[in-house]
This record gives sequence, C-alpha cells and structure tokens, in this order.
Amino acid sequence: MNATTILRIIIIVYTAIFAVYWIKDCVAHKEEFTGKKVIPLFIIGAITNFLDTLGIGSFATTQAGFKFTKSSPDETMPGTLNIGDAIPVVTEFVLFLTLIEMDTLTLVLLIIAAVVGSYIGAGIVSKMPVKQIRIALGAALIALAIIMGCRLLSVGPFGAVGTATGLTGIKLVIGIVVNFFLGAFMTIGVGLYAPCMAMIGALGMNIQAAFPVMMGSCAFLMPACGIKFIREGKYDRKASVLLTVGGVIGVLIAYFLVKSMPMTVLTWVVIVVMIYTAITFFRDASKS
Repeated sequence: MNATTILRIIIIVYTAIFAVYWIKDCVAHKEEFTGKKVIPLFIIGAITNFLDTLGIGSFATTQAGFKFTKSSPDETMPGTLNIGDAIPVVTEFVLFLTLIEMDTLTLVLLIIAAVVGSYIGAGIVSKMPVKQIRIALGAALIALAIIMGCRLLSVGPFGAVGTATGLTGIKLVIGIVVNFFLGAFMTIGVGLYAPCMAMIGALGMNIQAAFPVMMGSCAFLMPACGIKFIREGKYDRKASVLLTVGGVIGVLIAYFLVKSMPMTVLTWVVIVVMIYTAITFFRDASKS
C-alpha cells in the first residue's frame, strides 16, 4: 500500500465520521428542510466549488451568492461554509492526489503544518490586525504574480517556470513555516488557496503541486471546524446540504477541465487567480 492510498483512506474515514455526525444532526432537525431556495443553493454550491477547484476559493463567492439570492442568513454563514464545503474539498483532495507525482514527505509535512497552524497559530494570528494581514498578503500575491508572469515570458532574471515536485533543505523549512501561518489565517477568514499557490510557485515547484497541497490542507481542516459548528448548532442545515450536493458536481466538472489544461495555460490561470485574490484582500482591508 503506497502513501497516496494511505492518505486517501485516512481522509475518507475522517470525513465519514464527520458526515455521520452531520447527518444525525440534520435528521434531528428535519423540520428545517422546507420552503424554497433549493435551486439557488444548489447552483451556488456547483459554481463556487467549480471555481474553488480552479484555485479561486469558495468562501467569498458563496457569501456573494447567499447575499444576492437572500438564501441563507448572515449569522450562520461561517458554519454553513465550513460544513457545506467540507465534502467537496475532500473530493478535490482525493481526485488531485493523482494529478501529479509529488514527493510524499513534502505533501504530508505541508498539510500537517497547516493543520497545526489552524490550532496553535490561531491564538497568535487572531491577535494580529486583520487589515494589515490582508494588505501584506495582497501585496505579496501581486509581486509573485508578476514574477510568475515574467518566468512564463522569459523576461528578466527570474528563470524558467518551476518543475520540482518536492522540497528539501531551507525551501522545505520555508514551505512548512508559510503553510503553518496560512492554516492559522484560515481561522480569521483569510483563504489558503491563492497564497499557497504563490508559495509553491515561488519555491520553484511545478504549479500543479499546489493543488494537492492546498486541497489537502483544507480537507483536513474543514471537517474538524465543521463538527464544532454542528455542536453549537450555528449553521444553516438546508443550505449546507445543498452546497455539498452541488459542490461535489462542480468539483467533478472542474477536475476534468484542470487535469487536461496545458501547463502554460494553467499557470496563466493561476496568475489571474492570484491577482483577483489580491484585489479582494485589498478590498476587504479597506472595509476593516
């Protein structure tokens, strides 16, 4: 049994425990599964998780969808997002494990760093000004997007696009530290996907390696957060179920699209995602 199979078994069992806990809670509150808004919620789940699979993330787009359709209340939005998007993200991770032959040790250490960061680092990061964090991440993403673009166009001293599938030495240490903080940032609402993509590119790795890393990090984080929200009852049960059903379909569609993309096209998509995410960081910082 290879490492990829072991990782798949662990995440599937881990998610099954979460799913059983979640289903029992939904059955106990089946009276909430009435009324309209079924189709809008399903469509929101499909579209946002399609975009999530491309690396754009799903939290901000889902919030926008909820607002536009008035389909889920603001006060339960954090719990709804973490629970409703958990299984789609796990689906992404299971699928994208085979997208690229990546060094197992690098993948496991980066995932562990993000998970540990979400628990230990949360206490540190929560005391940092969110506005400054968003501005710094936005500026970093813009700078890294420019560097990646220069690599693709062979402009300046940046060299070729990275091809490595693993990290060693100081680069591995940097990757672990950065993903630790990215895991911690998730606890205050800062998405992990685009910054993780930027880190992978900056460290000279094949950009496809970002997909199992960022999806694995979130796949192990979100069910744990979800169980906490289920215990507190602070989530929209109907919305979370429809997000999950639509989300898994969106992930499957996007998976075949991303898997078939040429590397140059995929890298340009990543650059666009990074710029878009940087703009959202600046926008959110201005509102803080």
